[in-house]
Amino acid sequence: MQQELKIQELWEKQLAKLKMHHYHILYWSAQAEVMGKRYNMTNVFDDLKAVGTTRTKQSAVSYVEMLDALCLIEIRDESNRKNLYITEYGEKALELEVQQKTYKLEGSAYLGGKK
Repeated sequence: MQQELKIQELWEKQLAKLKMHHYHILYWSAQAEVMGKRYNMTNVFDDLKAVGTTRTKQSAVSYVEMLDALCLIEIRDESNRKNLYITEYGEKALELEVQQKTYKLEGSAYLGGKK
């Protein structure tokens, strides 16, 4: 029982560290999967740049690597691209964010621009 409480506390602390750009990446990755499209690092950078979150690819890569380290997304090398896929943990984190409405999620330019 105590172990479960500590794991829940860790989960909550991890989610509290996520910023809008992290949730955008989760949202866009999930959206791409629903649409049957591949969403990759270049798309992340272009979309984050379009919403004014970053101006460097290095920042975009670091955001993605953090999500990967937290097991919220999975990065797969496919056809010379690093494609992103949301995990079940990423889905839960995104669902909580949507319920709490902490950030206004914007649509991906690559995926059609609309939420």
